[in-house]
Amino acid sequence: MIIVDGCRSEQQLSNFANLEEVLANVMDDEKMDGRIVTDVFVNNESFSEIYPHQAEDMTCDGITSVEVRSLPEEELAVDMAGELGKVARMLESGARNVARLFREASDADALELLQDELDVTRDFMGMISHLRDRYLGGADADFLARSEKLSDLISEMSEVMESEDWILLADLLEFEFAPLCEEWRAVGEAMHRRLAGMRRQ
Repeated sequence: MIIVDGCRSEQQLSNFANLEEVLANVMDDEKMDGRIVTDVFVNNESFSEIYPHQAEDMTCDGITSVEVRSLPEEELAVDMAGELGKVARMLESGARNVARLFREASDADALELLQDELDVTRDFMGMISHLRDRYLGGADADFLARSEKLSDLISEMSEVMESEDWILLADLLEFEFAPLCEEWRAVGEAMHRRLAGMRRQ
């Protein structure tokens, strides 16, 4: 049995060799245009690939049911934008925590957390840029200026890391990076309001 967004499909699992074929067939349906898959359940258990093309290795003779759940792209975009403010707050808190660790001479712990901080920052900026480009007509001058300011600061922090000046790095994190996170929190929350307003129209 194949279920897509609560509706049972006329397609039979026996028509497919493996799970990847099932999912490809579901996605090819015009009803899925403009929608993003959020969940897949195989035999009533949540499924996500542990390695690329794992679904191809799952033959249909061991599967009794596949359920696919999806959301409209715009709805998912609003949901993602709703998380931006929380992520920015987390980044601000993280920056202050890393700065504190550097000042306490816990350099190894600080560097480990700083790498996580930079990874999340990269993902955060990628998400904001994607949402702006896809739904809000791209970047304006203010957005580009803010992005450049953050990029320059991260480059400066990288140089300071290479010279292992941990106190200067702590200062940059606490007095420059953390306040920038607060600015980006406001940007993220404003984007969420705009996207939510567009969905209601």
